[in-house]
Amino acid sequence: MRFLLIIKATEYLEAELANGKDYRDAMISYKRSLAKKGVLFADEKLQLSSNGIRITYPKDGGKPQVLTGSLPVNQDLITEYMVIDASTEDEALHWALSMPVPEAKGKYEIEIRRLKEKLESKKDPGLKALEDALQDHLTMLKKI
Repeated sequence: MRFLLIIKATEYLEAELANGKDYRDAMISYKRSLAKKGVLFADEKLQLSSNGIRITYPKDGGKPQVLTGSLPVNQDLITEYMVIDASTEDEALHWALSMPVPEAKGKYEIEIRRLKEKLESKKDPGLKALEDALQDHLTMLKKI
């Protein structure tokens, strides 16, 4: 099962106040351990909300509101995310709890969400290629 680890933005991060070298080294080590175990699928850091755009659609179906620039931090902004593979939700929780946390930088929040699996993504890529080749052969035979 794939899980999304969502690291929420803080006022500290949005103000571009860098975390210390110890924290950065700990995060590099953490991500390497995820990769070495084969559970890290994606790891992306987002630009600051000052580079973002938010589109809000009103309830009445009117014209959307476009907000550019710094977005309010109290509105659950995301600063980084990782996609991991875990057998259970408990395993995903274990990985999230193992993530280093910056010291004394205010509230730090990680959200874990299980991704919905698409039927086609569950197939082995080699099997999918074989099925496609067989379908091509069937199509060719039907023309004969």
